[in-house]
Amino acid sequence: MGAYILRRILLMIPTLFGIMAISFAVIQFAPGGPVEQVIARLTNQGGADRLGGGGGDAGATNFDVSGDVSSKYRGAQGLDPEFIKKLEKQFGFDKPPLERFGMMLWNYSRFDFGDSYFRDISVLDLILEKMPVSISIGLWITLLSYLISIPLGIRKAVQDGSTFDVWTSGVVIVGYAIPGFLFGILLMVLFAGGSFWDWFPLRGIVSDNWDQLSWPDKIIDYFWHMTLPLTALVLSAFATTTLLTKNSFLEEIRKQYVVTARAKGLSERKVLYGHVFRNAMLIVIAGFPGAFISAFFTGSLLIENIFSLDGLGLLGFKSVIDRDYPVVFANLYIFSLLGLFVGLLSDLIYTWVDPRIDFERRDV
Repeated sequence: MGAYILRRILLMIPTLFGIMAISFAVIQFAPGGPVEQVIARLTNQGGADRLGGGGGDAGATNFDVSGDVSSKYRGAQGLDPEFIKKLEKQFGFDKPPLERFGMMLWNYSRFDFGDSYFRDISVLDLILEKMPVSISIGLWITLLSYLISIPLGIRKAVQDGSTFDVWTSGVVIVGYAIPGFLFGILLMVLFAGGSFWDWFPLRGIVSDNWDQLSWPDKIIDYFWHMTLPLTALVLSAFATTTLLTKNSFLEEIRKQYVVTARAKGLSERKVLYGHVFRNAMLIVIAGFPGAFISAFFTGSLLIENIFSLDGLGLLGFKSVIDRDYPVVFANLYIFSLLGLFVGLLSDLIYTWVDPRIDFERRDV
């Protein structure tokens, strides 16, 4: 097992390198980079007049703008070429792409992600600041999906082929097929003051006066804000676990030891929960890390944007729009690394709960 773990860890290096290399290459061809973002903001704010006043966004240095010289950047006509060069140097675009990519990999290997282009804060501190919201969403989605899918999967296995099994399978498949963000928009229209009822808040994870509330009111306020986002995500999150639970129980129910237990006169409930449950649930429980990281990833982007939840998904979306590349690449690097390690952890848990699984005898 030690050799398998070592091989998996070593394989993470080229995998991570490939992810970062492809993403970096795509970024090189994307229009509207950070230099153009600053130029656009200066133009919209009045150009040189605003720039010389000491205002502007964090991360944009106050340079003098003069002259009427065309530039390779869109919207830079009329700006001093020296100003453009200073912007390029500020964002690191005065170096060749390969050199910038190599420096990025070297810094990221030491978990040095630098500072945000447009926020006066380090990227790592910014990610740590937003992470609790996304972790909270991921934990609740995983917990709720397990609480729904395990009892449902058990009943579907016991009543395999029945009317209940057929129509619940249809509901599960339809729910899995509907994207969570579409269901989230529907919930907003129905229950967040869109066109029908105004029962739930539209934005944020807590109310503005949350600090003044008592502890019971804080808990109620938190779940009041989280009801619609979690409902939108749970609809599709429990489908895979439900079918996994059902198939795992069906496999165990058909084994000889279950037939023997029934022949001894044990009740169906005793057979199901005294013998089958322990064996069938091992594989389901082993998949918990993977289920959490999946919920953590999928719940971070669209749902956070729809419901304005200030987590990593909303941060990543705004960073892409603003071309804040340090934040974009740091998010990608951390998520990719976390996903690779969770995949390894899931494999190790599988071998722990089922010794028959031996990855040493398989090609990695």
